[in-house]
Amino acid sequence: MSPLITPPSKRLATLAALLVSTSLWAADTATPVTAPTKVQGRPGYDHPNQYLVSRTVKLADNMEPVIPNTEQNQQARAKLAALEKKFGKKPNIVIFLLDDVGYMDMGFNGGGNAVGNATPDIDRIANEGLILTSAYSQPSCSPTRATIMTGQNQAHHGLQSPPMYGQPGGLEGLTTVAKLLSDQGYTTQAIGKWHMGDNEGSLPQNVGFDHFRGFLSVSDMYTEWRDPQYNPEVALSPSRYEYVEKLPFNKADVEASKGGKIRDLYTLDTNTIRDLDQKWLSFGVDFITRQKDAKKPFFLYYGTRGCHFDNYPNDYYLGRSAARTSYSDCIVEMNDVFAKLVATLDQTGQLENTVIFFGSDNGPEAEVPPHGRTPFRGAKGSTWEGGVRGPSFVYWKGMIQPRKSDGLFDFADLFNTSLSLAGKPGADVARLVPAKTYIDGIDQTSFWLADNGVSNRRSIFYFWNDEISAVRVDEFKFMMIAQAANAITQSGDNGGFSGAALTSQASIMFNLYTNPQEDQTSGIRHIPMGVPLQAEYLRYREVLKKYPPHTQISLK
Repeated sequence: MSPLITPPSKRLATLAALLVSTSLWAADTATPVTAPTKVQGRPGYDHPNQYLVSRTVKLADNMEPVIPNTEQNQQARAKLAALEKKFGKKPNIVIFLLDDVGYMDMGFNGGGNAVGNATPDIDRIANEGLILTSAYSQPSCSPTRATIMTGQNQAHHGLQSPPMYGQPGGLEGLTTVAKLLSDQGYTTQAIGKWHMGDNEGSLPQNVGFDHFRGFLSVSDMYTEWRDPQYNPEVALSPSRYEYVEKLPFNKADVEASKGGKIRDLYTLDTNTIRDLDQKWLSFGVDFITRQKDAKKPFFLYYGTRGCHFDNYPNDYYLGRSAARTSYSDCIVEMNDVFAKLVATLDQTGQLENTVIFFGSDNGPEAEVPPHGRTPFRGAKGSTWEGGVRGPSFVYWKGMIQPRKSDGLFDFADLFNTSLSLAGKPGADVARLVPAKTYIDGIDQTSFWLADNGVSNRRSIFYFWNDEISAVRVDEFKFMMIAQAANAITQSGDNGGFSGAALTSQASIMFNLYTNPQEDQTSGIRHIPMGVPLQAEYLRYREVLKKYPPHTQISLK
């Protein structure tokens, strides 16, 4: 029996199951609520992006259901058609993904100058776009990156933890957005951090990218064992140093072209890594410049090195932040990297035909200071809000109305939305993947492009390895598995990878508006809200029975 529906919640589970089987929801909402709406004869207001009692539509058996926002879908398609007529091709797509950056590191989310690392350019661009205050990653980097590539959560794609120091794991056999966009006529380029498996079948040039420039693993794997300040037990022991050096992982900045072999450019160590983000930036600028007069649109997946520990600022950025920490210096550098890429798009006349998604692969890690900041509970590696909500926005000059929205957005949605922009909207995506593949993403094109657009997503599922940890609908979150960072060690820096995972014994529910710190359960007081949340949990549990979880690498 699920821990969510054990007594005293048993009677609620019965009602929740009834809701699932009979769809006892309110009527369809073809016209979205885009402002507080008064219902005659009843107190209060209905608000945008709140769907607790709204019915969803199932587009295909192997796809998540969507909220039917018909009018905004029509408006978005009309805007896309006009833009394609103007430029003569589909829009360019850029995904800019930071590493381990927290929700409150950027000024547009309350950080920036307030925490000693100014981000003026990122803030300006964010405020000219759609700031997503409830955009969700997976709990750690490799799971999130694979989610972006496949449109699946970590239970389905199977990368449930980062592969480290030669551990197996990868994308082989999965259908990627790069492959599908390539099929639709896009030039596909990946730059920066990969970390989705370095076996031959999982390398970027073998899963749909025309070209790759970057590294295959994660920043600390190239430096921590070399640095006597952080790991003297390895760096100052010749035999241990040699042991790590011989482990089967690539140790270089590399490049590769579609179908070809990885070519090492130079070894990454504590010295060469200092300039890595600048070298990748130069390559990115060159790529964007070359696309200026291209007949084909492009897809650019850009994963920064920064700001995963350990940060080794180059001479220009050393001490450049007001905080003067290596982490904050890195944030300042990331501001400049992003600004330069956007400026290049503008200078080459491509900005109006390019949509840019900005995000972090997870919340800040909390085990190795200095690190990022979040106003929420938890950190990287956990399914508390601090582990899975980072700074996110989408920018498209002249196409996206500047605003903030708390509409739910999952990084899996980048898969569906990118393909929708390429001409495969809605249910069309289901025909591009094998029938046994479940797509957890949702087409959010109309959310982005319609005036005052609202989310097409009703719920967010949080995963701990291959198990449902929590579900969110509107401002309510039901939690079944939680991480207690201080459960084992009471001192030191404890984060999402520390402590223990605990199973809920009753109705653990949080109102993320009144209690974003998730330290006061409201499950018993707000039982009417718990019933549809349980129904949503039970619905997706049936999905997992029909499309079972798949594990390639896990913390279990």
